Order: sequence, then C-alpha cells, then structure tokens
Amino acid sequence: MTTVIPKVADKDTQQAVAELIQRARAAQAKFDAYSQRRVDHVVAGVAWAIYEPGRARALAEIAVRDTGLGNVEDKVLKNRRKTLGTLRDLTGAKSVGMISENHERGLTEYAKPMGVVAAVVPSTNPAATPANNAMMALKGRNAIIISPSPKGASTCQLLVQYIHEQLDKIGAPRDLVQFLPRPNKELTYELMRQADFVVVTGSQKNVQAAYSSGTPAIGVGLGNAPVIIDADADINDAATKIKKSKTFDYATSCSSENSIHIHEAVYETALEALRKQGGYLLSAEEKLRLLDAMWQHGKLNNAVTAQSPQKIAALAGLHSDAHDAEFFMVEEEGAGPDHPFSGEKMSVVLTVYKFRRLDEAIDRIQRILDYQGAGHSCGVHTRSADHARQIAEQLKVARVLVNQAHCFGTGGGFDNGLGFTLTMGAGTWAGNSISANLSYRHFLNITRLARVIPSREPREDEVWGPYFAAYGQ
Repeated sequence: MTTVIPKVADKDTQQAVAELIQRARAAQAKFDAYSQRRVDHVVAGVAWAIYEPGRARALAEIAVRDTGLGNVEDKVLKNRRKTLGTLRDLTGAKSVGMISENHERGLTEYAKPMGVVAAVVPSTNPAATPANNAMMALKGRNAIIISPSPKGASTCQLLVQYIHEQLDKIGAPRDLVQFLPRPNKELTYELMRQADFVVVTGSQKNVQAAYSSGTPAIGVGLGNAPVIIDADADINDAATKIKKSKTFDYATSCSSENSIHIHEAVYETALEALRKQGGYLLSAEEKLRLLDAMWQHGKLNNAVTAQSPQKIAALAGLHSDAHDAEFFMVEEEGAGPDHPFSGEKMSVVLTVYKFRRLDEAIDRIQRILDYQGAGHSCGVHTRSADHARQIAEQLKVARVLVNQAHCFGTGGGFDNGLGFTLTMGAGTWAGNSISANLSYRHFLNITRLARVIPSREPREDEVWGPYFAAYGQ
C-alpha cells in the first residue's frame, strides 16, 4: 500500500485548526491540575453522556439516518455496552500523580498528560468510537479534538453537545472535547500535524497519513476475522455465537467473522446449524451474482456495506428464499486477490472453507490475513486447549478468541480479559505501532524516578555460561 504523505494545508486551514488547538491547550492546562477524583468524575460524565438510554438511542438513530450503515437497535446496545465496559476498565485505575512504586527496583512512576489528542473516527461507529477515545484521553488529563467522517459529523456534533452538558455539571472546560464541524481531508491532516498525539480508527489511508504526519500516532489495522470450527466444537453453540456476531449492526464491526473454517468431520452438521440460525448458503450461480454486486472495478461496493440482508439479496438478484435470510454463506477454497470473498466484506456475508488438518487451516488463514486483515485477530470454537495454543503460537495475530462471538469479544468482553475498546492494534504485521487493545495507558506520558539500589551487576559466567558451554569462548 502506498504511503500517504499529506500535503501542506493552506493558511486558512492551518489557522482554523490552530484556533481549535489553542482552545484545547488552554482547557488542558486547567485540567492538568485536577485530582484523580475529579478526573474520574469527568470520565464518568463523558460516559454518561452516551450511556443514558435516551441519548444512546438518539445517537443511534441519527447515526443510521445520516450514515446509512447498521441498524438502530444494535447501535443503541453498542453505545451502551462499549461505554459500560470501558468505564469498568477505567474505574479505580491510577492516571494522576504517582501511579506505581517498586521499592526493590527503586522505581516510582508518575503519570503526565500528552496534551492535545487528535482522534480520527469512522462512519461505522460515529458515536461509540469517539466517546471511547474521549474517555481514555481524558483519563490521562488530555484534551481531545475529534475528526469524524463527513457522514458521521452530525452524530459527533450531538455527542459533543451531550458531553458538554456533562462537563458543565462538573465545572470542567467544554474545550476539553471538541470536534471538526465540517471535516475534510485537509482539516483532518492538519489536525494530525498540530496535535500532540494522534489515534486513528477506520480508514487505512488515514492511518498511513497519521504515521506520516510527524506527530506520534497509533493507527489500527484492517479487520478480516477468520474463525475455526474444530471437529470437537459445540456446533450449536458455535453457530449461535457466529450468527449473533455476524449480524450485529449488519457487520459494521471490523471484528465480525468474515470467514469460517470448518473441519470436514463436522462440515455438513455445522452448515445445517448455521442454516437454522438464519444462514442462507448460496448456489454457485448465486455466488457469481453476489460477486458482481459486491465488487465493482475491483473495489468493494459501498452499497452493500453494513446493509440489511434483504437489501443485499435484492441488489444481487438472489433467489426469493434468500430474502428471508439473516446472513449469507458462500463456499470458497482459495485466498487472495483472485478470490474476493476471502477479504474483508463489512457485510452480512460469511465465507465458508472446509479443512482436513488444523495446520492446513492455519496455513490458509495466514494467507487470507496476509491478503487482508494482517495481525488483527482470529477465533476458534474447540474443546481442545492444545489446538487453541497451536493457533496462538503459529498465527501472526494480536488476538485469538476461544469459543466466543468474535465481534463481542475482540474489543473487550465482560467474560474475557481483553480491555474494552473500539480501537484494536494489529502490530507491525499491519504497520501498526501497537498489537494491543487501545487503553488509557496509551494516552499517558510516564516519568520514572530511579533511586540507587544494591548493585545487580552479574558475573560473566552467569550471563555467558550457557553460551560458552554450547559453543566455547
């Protein structure tokens, strides 16, 4: 992928961004003096701004209306669930003053803010992602300026209005949270240049632009989650979870299952279980029709992104039975650009593979991820701890989920140990600076106070002994 190097903005654009930055810096300077208790009140206020049921619904409704992506009920749930989980992770965490002390090593850590954070967020989650980023940035006593997608700008405006109402209650400066009201590439790229730190979720062009901006940045990789159904899996449980995950918000999540890899011993059984969950297996002819509808001139057609199965069925001219489906399944064998269904689809379309041996499945999954989705994540439904370990040891991914609905677990779950986030790093495999779930600690500068301790200088034989024994001196 070609590196994006943003052009220098014109003076009007530079000035417009500079004014936002100046206001953010003034607000952040006041915020810097807040105690941990008051910082936590600010974070809780921001969380309540989107979590409160009426506001969560209003934001979901305007998001679907103006972006045309996903569905209202699932976005309401996403706005609330992600916020509750993130606030759980932040509650009780230290981010002001001394945050840790190790007497044995003579080290004490002090948290310091980064300053002004630029957060570039996608149209797929125009409320949940900026709220999540804001909570984490504010936990570190930073100010944040959000750059929404053009279609998501109205949702972001309403979210920031709700946040400002909460900040007013607390007596905190409104300018701690701002947004670009009329976002475009020039303003977004200039914001990246002038901020102290950048976090980007969504467009890979924006991720590259952030890394090329000259400002420290975190960008996250493309999703294309493959999930294995092992021979010993609980098939009904796997099918139920895959259906819930794949259809949630019409697959707006980068963590939704994009392909499933079924052991040949349970292949037909798993397909039948998925049919009972509302899955429709396309014929070879229908697969070609869907292919033509989904990819035009080599690019994924936006008309199918995060749309209802009924709309996709009509667009592709599928059999009348397909119009009652909740998601679609297409059988595939290959991976890479000559097999578009092996890539990320951002739709309720699930690619189905059959495998005989686990190492065969792992090899094909790695080729799929190397094509699209490098480093992001993988899932497996299995009763075998050894198979789960083998997948984690061999695949170049940041996360492997076991017996979970992928889109509900990858970005943090109440029943797993991953931190809640909507921004998931995919490591250097995807050109990312992190391979973890974004957390508030990524928004902290840390000062380490180092004291004199008893000397820990080793003898030569302690460190070279095994080497000398194996190879000599």
